[in-house]
Amino acid sequence: MRLTTYTDYALRTLMHLAVNRDRLVTIQDIANLHSISKNHLTKVVHQLGQIGLVTTVRGRNGGLKLGLEPADINIGNVVRQTETDFHMAECFHPENNRCVYASACLLEDALGAATAAYLCVLDGVTLDNLVIKKSGIPGVGISGHPVTFLSNRQKLNP
Repeated sequence: MRLTTYTDYALRTLMHLAVNRDRLVTIQDIANLHSISKNHLTKVVHQLGQIGLVTTVRGRNGGLKLGLEPADINIGNVVRQTETDFHMAECFHPENNRCVYASACLLEDALGAATAAYLCVLDGVTLDNLVIKKSGIPGVGISGHPVTFLSNRQKLNP
């Protein structure tokens, strides 16, 4: 499974907002941090706002903040709402399926089960699980609650 760039940017945005809950963050801040297009990120943030995950504050001192508590933002739901589809092979597109093996092939079932398992794992993860609080270690985040991102080597314990 590979996430689209759109979903990747959505997750990065949410993680950045979770780490910086003590202040408003601008789209430009996030775009600069990740060296990504501000215009593309604006579209992502717009959708995150429409689904209630991000709140925007307009004006000179405006910016973005999380619309929900990090523990209430389910990563599986975010991925479902930001990915266009989960069609991993031609056989997932019945109207365009030209595969000569389609009538007897079980690949669609196997890939469908793999996708369901992938989403099941993400359903057990919240935004809060993706950032961990470390006491006594300086970091970015709410005063008194330094935060860092979970390493890909650390096991998630939702």
